[in-house]
Amino acid sequence: MRIDELRAPPGARRPKKRVGRGNGSGHGTYSGRGIKGQKARTGGGVRLSFEGGQLPLTKSLPTQRGFVNIFKKSYATVNLDILALNFPQGAEVTPLALKEARLVKGLNLPVKVLGRGEMDRALTVKAHSFSREAKRKIEAAGGKAVEL
Repeated sequence: MRIDELRAPPGARRPKKRVGRGNGSGHGTYSGRGIKGQKARTGGGVRLSFEGGQLPLTKSLPTQRGFVNIFKKSYATVNLDILALNFPQGAEVTPLALKEARLVKGLNLPVKVLGRGEMDRALTVKAHSFSREAKRKIEAAGGKAVEL
């Protein structure tokens, strides 16, 4: 079968309904619009969200408030307890090593180390940012926190 041999199944393509062409056609006089009223008029009808005068769903939902800070910095975060589980004593932890170990999500986000958990080994951690607690715990365990 070739693309030029494809045909629509029977009954899928119907001729356009021609209204207002006499009563013998079955679509004369009112042309399928009934008698009078908003929907019988040219350009008549209600808008998409109209609910018969009931308060529309779009109006009854709460509106968005506030603003979006366009200068906000987003980080891929990792906690100390995760580092302690996944890296041996004396290892060097870099953003690339974290991505290879699948410990951080986020495509090209800078890495921030947070202070949840305990650090029981000396690691050299290189990241773009550290929380105060994370830095303190890394250095207390004999490691180094290097900001990139």
